[in-house]
Amino acid sequence: MESNMTVTPQDRSDSLWHGPMRRVLMSSFSGSVIEFYDFVLYVIAAAVVFPHVFFDNLSPTMATIASFVTLAVGYVGRPLGGVIFGHFGDRLGRKGVLVTTMLLMGISTTAIGLLPATATVGVLAPILLVLCRVLQGVAVGGEWGGAMLIALENSPGAKRGFAASFASLGAPAGAMLATGSISLASSLPQDQFLSWGWRIPFLFSVLLVVVGMTIRLKVSESPLFKSLDLEAEKRKVPILEVLRRYPSQAALGIIVAISQLTIDGIATSWAVNHSVELGADRTTILNLKIFGSIALLVAAIISARLSDRWGRRLPLTIGIVAALIFVFPMLTLIQTGTAGGFAVAVIVGQFIQGFILGPLAAFLAELFPTRLRFTGASLCFQTASALGSGFTPLIATSLVAVGGGIAVLGWVWMGVLAVCLVATLIASEGRKRDLSAI
Repeated sequence: MESNMTVTPQDRSDSLWHGPMRRVLMSSFSGSVIEFYDFVLYVIAAAVVFPHVFFDNLSPTMATIASFVTLAVGYVGRPLGGVIFGHFGDRLGRKGVLVTTMLLMGISTTAIGLLPATATVGVLAPILLVLCRVLQGVAVGGEWGGAMLIALENSPGAKRGFAASFASLGAPAGAMLATGSISLASSLPQDQFLSWGWRIPFLFSVLLVVVGMTIRLKVSESPLFKSLDLEAEKRKVPILEVLRRYPSQAALGIIVAISQLTIDGIATSWAVNHSVELGADRTTILNLKIFGSIALLVAAIISARLSDRWGRRLPLTIGIVAALIFVFPMLTLIQTGTAGGFAVAVIVGQFIQGFILGPLAAFLAELFPTRLRFTGASLCFQTASALGSGFTPLIATSLVAVGGGIAVLGWVWMGVLAVCLVATLIASEGRKRDLSAI
């Protein structure tokens, strides 16, 4: 069956929708949806569930901070996963890695849904929670790079920006599914939701993994990887090659990627928790968050398509400049503690995030040669995820808690985005680069 799924350079057309290529894109998208459903499920639960279940022996503020620490630990696992799975993806192939990451994510997410509360087993509960979260981070760290490259390396060159974005498009789609499932569970009475209701979305991951594996096992290896001299490449260590030969590309890739991931950290976790603490209804906030994910998805599609015409840097620059302009309006709207303020802040903020996200996958992939592309692109995106999404909610909560307020948070955030803008402007444009020649 696998041979029927191979998309060779000779077979490719200018369309992304002919049979084999369509199935490749579906595999990239659906696998990413499942991985990010699991990952974002934890992000939301860290804001509205885990402070009450695993840290209920602490004050409300400290419980929230402790919960966000476990969130950050998972993000630290992402670059580790990117390096580990990038190593095998660049040496042995993309497909095997994608099967492994999906299984690992499904097992760790289901395990979270089965964990006992701190009130039952004491300190063992948060320890097991952290372990599961690290495994989630390692899994998603390998997933994004593999899913992105399967699509990009099979696609016609003129449309590889849009093709590569399918792995990224799975993130907001998975976030919508995760938010909707938690929102539905949260409609239960408070005691039932915190006792067992929150577990159902985590256990639902089992069914999603079965569907994802059915699709993924039918996809063949990418033709660019097959064309490599594998015996020569197996004698090398990809991460060392990236750091030795492409350090500036890796540094620029990390900095550029941080731009959209700080928006993710604010909108997906911190804003939800902060709005509920200020008095907004939890279920309403979660429902509104779904519209933020829709805005992200739409913007990412638009900017990915534009990147195949304009290049990667222009839409990235437009998105980062828009983010700089919207920092203080977004934080001020969230600070109102109203559903309306939250809705405008998150929908506009995540539209801007999506505009940056759309061309980002192709931008990162085009920084590195085929033999190092999995490791290089994964290292950039997952390190940025750890620094951006992982620590932003913790930093934001801490700054507000110690009296800094949204003013200090806003200036710090703008400083980070300004650095990201400079990195984008000096990075090389890769739209016309021949990936088979590097």
